[in-house]
Amino acid sequence: MTSMLGTALLGLALLAGPTVAFLPIGGGTSTHVSITGTALLQKVTETCRAVAEAAGHEFNPMGSSPEELVQACLGPTATGEVSGANFHSALQEIYTQNGLLDRDFSNSAPYHFNSETFLEGRWLITEGMVAIKANIRGENFRVARETLGRVLHTLQDFYSHSNWVELGHTEPYNNLIRLDLPLENLADVNTATCSDCASGICPNPILPNILQEKKLTSGYMGIISSAKPKGKCSHGGAADLTVTTVPRGGINKDERRPDNMALHNAAVNAATAASLQLLEDIRLAAGDSDFLSMSDDINEARAVVNKIIDTKKGTQDEPSEYILVPFNDPSFGPMIRTTDPEKMKKEISKLKAKGGGDTPEMCLSGLQLALTGAPASSHIYVFTDAPAKDIALKDTILALISSTKSTVLFFLTEAGRRRRRSVRAASFEDYKDLALASGGQAIQVSKRQLPEATDIILDTSTSALVTVLQQAGNPGKEETFSFVLDESLHNVTIYVTGPSITFTLTNPAGVSQTNTEANGKLGTIKTVGNLRRMYLNADKQTGTWQINIKSNEPYTLKVTGQSTITFIYNFVERFEGPHPGYAVLSGHPHTGQPVTMMLSVIGRKGPSSVTVGKVSLVSVSGPDAMSNSTMTDMGNGDILVTADVVPKGEFLVILEGTDKVSNSEFQRQSTTQMSVSKVNFQVEVDNRVEPGRAFRFPFSVMTQGSGGQYFISARNDRNFPMSYPTSLTLTTGQYTNATLTITSPADTPSGTDVTLTLEAKSSNGVDTNYVILRMSVVTKITDFVQPLCEVVSVLADDCPKDVSQCGPFQWELSANLTDGNGTGIESISLRQGNGTLSHTSLSAPIIQANYNASCCSQIVEFVALDKVGNVGKCYHSIVRSGGPPALILSLPLWLCLLLSAFLERP
Repeated sequence: MTSMLGTALLGLALLAGPTVAFLPIGGGTSTHVSITGTALLQKVTETCRAVAEAAGHEFNPMGSSPEELVQACLGPTATGEVSGANFHSALQEIYTQNGLLDRDFSNSAPYHFNSETFLEGRWLITEGMVAIKANIRGENFRVARETLGRVLHTLQDFYSHSNWVELGHTEPYNNLIRLDLPLENLADVNTATCSDCASGICPNPILPNILQEKKLTSGYMGIISSAKPKGKCSHGGAADLTVTTVPRGGINKDERRPDNMALHNAAVNAATAASLQLLEDIRLAAGDSDFLSMSDDINEARAVVNKIIDTKKGTQDEPSEYILVPFNDPSFGPMIRTTDPEKMKKEISKLKAKGGGDTPEMCLSGLQLALTGAPASSHIYVFTDAPAKDIALKDTILALISSTKSTVLFFLTEAGRRRRRSVRAASFEDYKDLALASGGQAIQVSKRQLPEATDIILDTSTSALVTVLQQAGNPGKEETFSFVLDESLHNVTIYVTGPSITFTLTNPAGVSQTNTEANGKLGTIKTVGNLRRMYLNADKQTGTWQINIKSNEPYTLKVTGQSTITFIYNFVERFEGPHPGYAVLSGHPHTGQPVTMMLSVIGRKGPSSVTVGKVSLVSVSGPDAMSNSTMTDMGNGDILVTADVVPKGEFLVILEGTDKVSNSEFQRQSTTQMSVSKVNFQVEVDNRVEPGRAFRFPFSVMTQGSGGQYFISARNDRNFPMSYPTSLTLTTGQYTNATLTITSPADTPSGTDVTLTLEAKSSNGVDTNYVILRMSVVTKITDFVQPLCEVVSVLADDCPKDVSQCGPFQWELSANLTDGNGTGIESISLRQGNGTLSHTSLSAPIIQANYNASCCSQIVEFVALDKVGNVGKCYHSIVRSGGPPALILSLPLWLCLLLSAFLERP
C-alpha cells in the first residue's frame, strides 16, 4: 500500500472582493464587508489579547495590518515569519458568501427582511446558526464560514431594511437569534406604515402612529412588479419598482445620503453590534479550545513525516492540522485528521504494505478526499509507486485543484517487486499533469533517494512561502527566463524538474553558476532523481536574475522564497440587481469577454506599504505570451483587474510592484493554472441538507461554442447516492435546465460536510467547465431553548472590602442548572474567574454546580451548553466597589471558524 500525506497549510484562497454591502463599496458607505470585517477583527483582537495575557506575555501589535496582528497573537514563543495572506483569505471566504446572497436571492424577501418577512428571516438566521455550530463540532470550518457569511448578511439587512432604528433602538434585537423568544409588535399586512414621499427624498416617512406604537415594519421590494399592500413602505432605490406606488419613496438605509446620514449610521452601529452578538453566541456554543487546525515507501514515508513534525515544532511553520489519507487497491481512506503531532506519528506507524504485483491503486480517490478535506491553498504530498486505477477522476481532481488553489507534489518511486511495465509512462504523465496544474512537481526517485527528495516538503511547508516565477519549458528549445528578487525575500530556492537538463543562473551583477557546480558562487545545487534544487546564498543580490535552460525533454521551473509580501485573488463576474457587485466564479472564466479578477495585495506593514505597478496574465508555456490589464483601486489593498485579451491555453497571474519599506521592486506569481471556457454554469443552492432526505437543486448549462451533446458528470466526496442526466443537448447561447438529486443516509452525523463537483464536457472533449458546491448535512432542530441557571447560594461574607487584603480569603457559589424538556446539557465550562468549578452528573435532570475562588477573583461566569448548541449562562459578581478585574479567557474554538486559516500555521 502507498500513502498520501496532506499537509494542510494555513489559509484559504476563496476570494471575493468588495462584492456587495448595505450597498456596493465606496462613497463613504458602510458595507456588509466593512461591517462584517469590523465585527470579526474586533473579536479576533480582543480574544488574542486575552490569550496573550493568559500566556503571560503582552499583546502589542506593531500596527493594524493582518501580518502584525497575527504575529502579536502568536506571541514571542513562535519563531519565524508568518504571512497575513491567509487571514485575508479567511475573511474573504466569509465576504464571498455574504455577497452571493444579493446575486442568488435578490428576489427572496426573507433573506433580506424585506416585505415584513420577520419570522421567515429569523428562521434563516437561527437555522444557519444551528448549521454553523454543527459544522464546528465536526471540524468542517470552511462550510461553517460560508454559512456565517450568509447568516450575517441577513442579520445585518434587518437593521438597514426595517424601521428598528427609526423606532429609537440603538441596541441589537436579541430575539432575532433566539427562536425561543417571540417577535413582538409586528405590523400586520393591513396596517399602513408609511406616508407618501413624492420627491423620493424624505428623512423618515414612517407614519407617526407606527413610531408611537413601536410597530415593527420593513420596506416592500418589487423587482418584477410594482404591487405592494396598501399603505406599506417601499424598500426604495432604482431597482425597486414599488417606489412609484403610493406611498412612494423608501426606507432602506443601505447607503449614506445627506437626507438619512444619522439613520444610516445608526443602522450600521446596530448591525455591527448584532454581528458581534451572534459571533459571541457561536463562540460560547463552540467552547474554549486552542484548536490550531492545519493538516512503500511506507518506511520512508514514516521517516519523512516524523522529520517534518519534529523540524516544525515551536515555529510559525508548525502545522496546525495533519491530514493522512491512505490508499491501495481497492480501498482508500478514511481521512485521518488531527492537531496532535504525536497522534499523527502513531497513525503513520500503523501503515502497512498490502498487495503488490502490478495492481494500480486508488490514488486519485485518496487525493480527492485530501483536496476536499484540507483547507484551501494547502500543500499536499502524494507518495506512490503505482499508477492510478481511478484515472476517471482526473477531471474532478483538476477542478478541485483549480477551486482550492492547493499545490500537489507527487513522489513517485520505483516499482520494486512490481513489474516495471506497471509504472507506465502514461500514468506518470497523468501525475505530472496534475502537479503542473497545481504548481507542484512530479518527482521520480528511487526509494533510496526518497529521503533526499523530501527536503522540498520542508521548503514548502512554511507560512510565508511565495512564488516568484513558475514556467513549463518546451523541449528542444533553449530558453532564458528573467525574474526579480526583492529585499524582503529569503530562503530563495529554484526547482528545475525534468530529465536531461542543463542550466546557467546569472545574478544582477553578471555572476553565473551552472548546474554542474554543486557549490558555486550563487548557491548550492542538489540533484535527486529528476529534481534539481538550488538553494541561493543568503547574500543574494536584489534585482533582475536570469536562468538559461536547455533540455530535450519537457521540464518545469519554479522559483520560491519566504516573504510577507504577496497577493490573493479570484476570478469574478459582475452581477446586477438591487445591490450589484462582483461574484466569485466557481469554474473557469468565460470565453469571449474580458476576464475580471478581484486581487488583494498584502505588504509587510499592510497594503499601504506596497505599490502595485502591473498585473498580467502570463502563459504557462512561456513568458512571451503575456496579457496586460487595467486596474481599478477599490481601497484597502483590493484591486479590480480586467484583462481584455487572455493568453491561449493555461495561464497564471503575475504581479509586479514596489516594496515601500525597502524601496525595492518585487515580483509574485500565482501557482494554480487557469484557462477560459465556452461552457457556463448557473447554480443557485442553499447549502443545507437534511439526513435521510433527497435534496434537489436545479442547474443550467450554456455553451458559447458549438451546440450539441455535452456530457454531464457529478461526484461527491462522501459517495452519497446521486441522480442527474448524464448528457444534455445544448443550443449555442441558450441555457438548458436540469436537476441533480443527492441523498445523505439517515445516519449521517449532523455537521458532516459534502463537496460536490459538477462538470460539463463537449462530446469531442475540447471544452469543459465545472462548478463546485459545498453542502452541510444538518439534523433538523426542535430544541431552541437555552439551559437555565439559578444561583442557590453565595458565601462571600469573609471577603474584605479592601481588595488589597483579599489573599487569604475564599468565597463560594452554588447554582442549579437544567435544560427542562430540551436535549440535555452536554457541558459546563468556566468562562470568567480564576477559581475551581465542579458539578454533579450531567445526566441528572437538575445539575448542581459549585464554584470556589479566592476573594481576589470577584467575578464568575460559567456556561451551560446543551446537545444542539443552545447556550445558557450563570454570572455573579461580589465586587463591592470599583470595576471588575480583567477577563482571562482561553482561545475559543469558534476562532477556527475564521482562523483555521489565520492561526493555522502551515
